[in-house]
Amino acid sequence: MKRAGGDPIQRLMSLMFKAHPWHGVSIGERAPEVVTAYIEIVPTDTVKYEVDKDSGFLKVDRPQRFSNFCPVYYGLVPQTYCGDKVAGLFSKRARRKGMVGDRDPLDICVLTEKTIPHSDILLTAIPVGGFSLADGGEADDKIIAVMKEDAAYGNFKDIGDVPVSLIDRLQHYFLTYKQAPGSLQHKVEITSVYDRDEALKVIRASHADYRVKFPELESLWPAGMGG
Repeated sequence: MKRAGGDPIQRLMSLMFKAHPWHGVSIGERAPEVVTAYIEIVPTDTVKYEVDKDSGFLKVDRPQRFSNFCPVYYGLVPQTYCGDKVAGLFSKRARRKGMVGDRDPLDICVLTEKTIPHSDILLTAIPVGGFSLADGGEADDKIIAVMKEDAAYGNFKDIGDVPVSLIDRLQHYFLTYKQAPGSLQHKVEITSVYDRDEALKVIRASHADYRVKFPELESLWPAGMGG
């Protein structure tokens, strides 16, 4: 299988133009154990940003509805897609039929003690667990990871190492960030918190879904994750 950068024309294009953070950036040579994370939101943001899927630029999705902030660095794992395989894992885990993937890149929350002042950056993350988040009938998993070699969180190996108070804050954020003022009903539901092994399965499934969705981008896939 071709490796990214092996084609001279492809290599030249990568030097001349900014890579699309979803398609043009590798998931990581050591994925799923170590992955690339593209950060869209930092804890000080009062606006929710997300990648524009067509252009690759970071765009304003919406202002945060309330005064709560995302307590961690939040973004996506490149070269992932939440399709049938991700939905199948979710359905099995939650014992629910009829789930579908949300048709977006896989979301990731990265813990670090460092202050990163802005988004639109790449960092290396080590998955330790995740949330099963259902948005209507769509599987919208959130991978929990730590920044590689982080002084405070870098030694965490599994979700049980993460402080319960931080897990609670993250769950509260995701349960309320789409809630309309005055509404008593959550639009989203967290059905479970899962461990590192399950997180690695979700990452593998999301990359497999990506390969099915975008077969024309095969030359960009890491050799170890190309199937």
